[in-house]
Amino acid sequence: MGRAEERQARQRGARRAARPSPAGGGKPKRGGIRRFFTLKKILGAFFGLCLLGMLGFVVLYMVVDVPEGNAAAKLQSNVYKYKDGEVLARTGELNREVVDLEKVPKVVQKTFVAAENKSFYKDTGVDFKGTARGLINTVSGKGKQGGSTITQQYVKNYYLTQDQTVTRKLKELVISLKVDRESSKDDILAGYINTSYYGRGAYGIQAAAQAYYSVDAEELDVSQGAYLAALLQAPSQYDWTSATPASRKLVKERWNYVLDNMVEENWLPASEREGLKFDVPQKPQAAPGLEGQTGYLVTEAKAEVMRAGHLSEEQFDAGGYTITLNIDKKKQKLLEKAVDKKLNDQLDPDKRKADARVQAGAASVDPKTGKVLAMYGGEDYVKHYTNNATRRDYQPASTFKPLILAAALENGSETQSGQPITANTVYDGTSERPVKGSDVAFAPPNEDDKSYGPVTVQKAMNKSINSVFAQMGVDVDMDDVLETAGKLGMDVEDLPAVPAQTLGTMGASPLEMAGVYATLDNHGKKVTPAIVASVEHKDRTIDLPDPIGEEVVDRGTADSLTSVLTGVVDDGTGRAVRSPVQDVAGKTGTSDDNKSAWFTGYTPKLVTSVGLFGEGAAGTAEESKQVSMKGAGGLPRVDGGSFPAQIWAAYTFDAMGSPSEFDLDTSMGAAIAPPPDPTTQAPREPTEEPEETEDPTTKPPTETPSSEPPTEEPTTEPPTDPSTIDPPTGEPEEPDPSDSIEIPENPNRRPGKG
Repeated sequence: MGRAEERQARQRGARRAARPSPAGGGKPKRGGIRRFFTLKKILGAFFGLCLLGMLGFVVLYMVVDVPEGNAAAKLQSNVYKYKDGEVLARTGELNREVVDLEKVPKVVQKTFVAAENKSFYKDTGVDFKGTARGLINTVSGKGKQGGSTITQQYVKNYYLTQDQTVTRKLKELVISLKVDRESSKDDILAGYINTSYYGRGAYGIQAAAQAYYSVDAEELDVSQGAYLAALLQAPSQYDWTSATPASRKLVKERWNYVLDNMVEENWLPASEREGLKFDVPQKPQAAPGLEGQTGYLVTEAKAEVMRAGHLSEEQFDAGGYTITLNIDKKKQKLLEKAVDKKLNDQLDPDKRKADARVQAGAASVDPKTGKVLAMYGGEDYVKHYTNNATRRDYQPASTFKPLILAAALENGSETQSGQPITANTVYDGTSERPVKGSDVAFAPPNEDDKSYGPVTVQKAMNKSINSVFAQMGVDVDMDDVLETAGKLGMDVEDLPAVPAQTLGTMGASPLEMAGVYATLDNHGKKVTPAIVASVEHKDRTIDLPDPIGEEVVDRGTADSLTSVLTGVVDDGTGRAVRSPVQDVAGKTGTSDDNKSAWFTGYTPKLVTSVGLFGEGAAGTAEESKQVSMKGAGGLPRVDGGSFPAQIWAAYTFDAMGSPSEFDLDTSMGAAIAPPPDPTTQAPREPTEEPEETEDPTTKPPTETPSSEPPTEEPTTEPPTDPSTIDPPTGEPEEPDPSDSIEIPENPNRRPGKG
C-alpha cells in the first residue's frame, strides 16, 4: 500500500472515531419528525386523500338524486285583475307569480347574469373555488360566503334550504352539477329569477316588478331590470325607499356594475349604456286586501275557475293563477256609489231597528257577451261574509212572473176557454180568486188585497196582479212553466210544480235573475253570467265555457216579453226608472212579509238585478234569520219600486253610455200601440192577431192609455171560461181544505204579495 492510500485510510478512521456511538450500540436512528413526514409519505398521503375524496364524491354523486322542489319554492300567489289589467287582489301564503322566461325581455334576463354569474352560459353550474371557500368558512364558523353560481343559487332556493351546513353545501354541489347537465340554461335562469326573494314580500321577478315599479315582468326595461338584479344581493338594505345614504350609494354602484358587465359581455351597446338613468322605484304599496267589495269578487271568481278547471281547493290554493275578471272598474264604482247614495245613506240603524236588517245585493251583465261588469255583494266582505249577489235563499217574488208569460208564448198555451194567451188576453184580476183547473187549491191575494176585475195580461204585468198569473200558470201547466224557467237560467231542479210557484216562492240570486233577463234581452239566446274573462297558469290550461249559448226560447217569445216589460216601467210598479230618452224594460218584486224586494231591469246594453234582503242583524236574537224589512228607511214597506228601482236607475243611467232602443220582433206588448183596457164585460180574445199599427221598435206612447171603457160594446160574446169573465157576483168558491198546497220554505206561510 502506498503512502497516499495509507493517508486516506487514516482519515476515514478518524472520521469514524469522531462520530458518537448510539446507545447500546447498533445503527444510528433518524429524528422523529423526519421519520414520519418524509416527502414520499406526504405525497402518498396527499394522493391517498385525493383518491378517497374522489371516490367519496363519486359515491355521493351516485347516491344524491335531484329531489322534488321544496314546498315553499312551489308556493305562489293567485292574482286577480280588473278587466283593464289593474291588479284587484293577491291571495296566497307567498307573493309569487311564476312567469315563463320568454315573458321577460332578453336584455332584462341578461342583467341577472351580469350581476351574479358572467360565466353562466359557459360554466358547468358550479364554482369550485367559491364552494371550497364556502365549505372552509362554514367549518371555521366564519358564516356565509358568496361566490355561488346562478345554478347553485337556484338549487339552494328551489331544491334545498338556506341552512349553512357542510351537508347542505355538498348536496348543493352535486345537485348543481346534475341540474346543469339535465336542464337548459334558460330553464335554470327562469327558475332562479322566479324563486329569488327581492324584498317587500315579493318572491320572483313578476311580484318584484309589481312591488317596485307597478308593471308586469314583460314590461320591465333594462334600467329597472338592473336594479332588481342588484337588489338580490341585499334586498332589505338595497330597498331604495328605506335605504340609508350609504346603502343607496352601494346599490347605485352595483347597478352601474351590472350595466358595465353587460357592455363588457356585448349584451348592451355602450351608447345605450351611456344614456341610461337610474329608475327610482316607487314607494311600497299596501297589498290589496279583501275588504269592501274585493272579497266578494275574488271569492266568486275563484269558485268559477274551480268549476271550469275541476280543481280542488288544494290545487287552487297552491297558487300560480292569474285571473282576469270581466269586472269593469268604472262600472263597479258606479254600482257601489248608487247603493250608498240611494240606500245606505238613507238608513240609520241607530234610529230605526229595521234599518239594521237590510242587506243589498246586485249584479250587472252585458247581455250580448254575458260578462259580469259589476257586482255588489254586501256592506263589506270582512263584515258580512255571505255574498248577497249570489245567495239563493230569498224569494225572487214577482220577478218570476215574466217567465210564466214566456212559457205561455213558447208553448202556444191557451186559456181554459181555448183563447191563445198573449199580452192582450183578458183575465179576472179579483184578489183571492181561486184558480180553476188545478188539482191543488190556490187563491192568492193581490198586493194590499186589491181587486182589479177584468184586465189584460199587459196590465196584470204592469200592476203585478197575483191572481192573474196564478191562473195563467195553471193554464200553461206548471211543469211547462218550470221547464221554461230552467231553460232561461233559473235553478228549478226538484221544485214542486204547484201554482204557488207563480209567486216566485223558490230561491234565486240577483246574479241568476240578471242572467234570466239577459237571455230575454239577447232575443232568446241563453246568457250564463261570467265573472271571469281569462285564466293563466304556467303548467295548466283552463278552458272557460262560453257565456253565450244557443237559443233557448224563440226570438218572438223573448222580444214579446221585453215589449210587455216596458209597460211595467211606463205604466206600472217600475215607474221609478222611467227615462224620456232610454228604452227600459223591467219587473219589480216584493216577497211575502216583505223579506225581499227586487227590481230586475234592462236596456239593450245592460241588464242589472238589484235585490234587498231582510236579515237579522248581527248580535241580535234574530241574527242571520230571514226577517221583514217593513219600516226600513222610514217606509211602511220596502217594495221593488222603492230602493231597488232607485239603485237600478242611479247606476244604469250613468253606466249604460249613450241612449239606445230595443230592436224587437213582436206585435204585442207595451212597446207597440196597446189596445184600450177591457170593458167591465170582458171581450173574447180575437181569433186573429190585430194588425200592427206601429213599428215594433217604436217607443212607448208618452201618454198612458185611457182606462175608460170604449163607447161601443164589443161585437164578440163574452167568454164562458171563469178565468176570463167578469168577477163573480157571489162569494168566491172556498177551496177544499184537503187540497191546500205547501209553499216550499214554510208550509204555513201566507202566499207572497205582488
